[in-house]
Amino acid sequence: MDQMAQQIKSLTPQQRQAVLVQAQNEANMKIRADLLNKMVAACYDKCAGTSGDKLDSRELSCLAACHDRYLETRASVQSALQMRQQASGSM
Repeated sequence: MDQMAQQIKSLTPQQRQAVLVQAQNEANMKIRADLLNKMVAACYDKCAGTSGDKLDSRELSCLAACHDRYLETRASVQSALQMRQQASGSM
């Protein structure tokens, strides 16, 4: 860790900012991938598996509705978190 700290200290402010942005982007990508995997697993467990090896129209409708609800909930939570961050930042 000491070597990494020294390397970070040797970076220019612009380089540090670029490293930070890259790390944030990578973390966001992982979060999105995890969210997608959880959504697929949760919706599949809820909706699929009763009609054999192919999804029937009821299962497809259920999966579509489940994905929509999952994404709507995620958007609501994200919006609420952003509002909290903005409110705490203005204090």
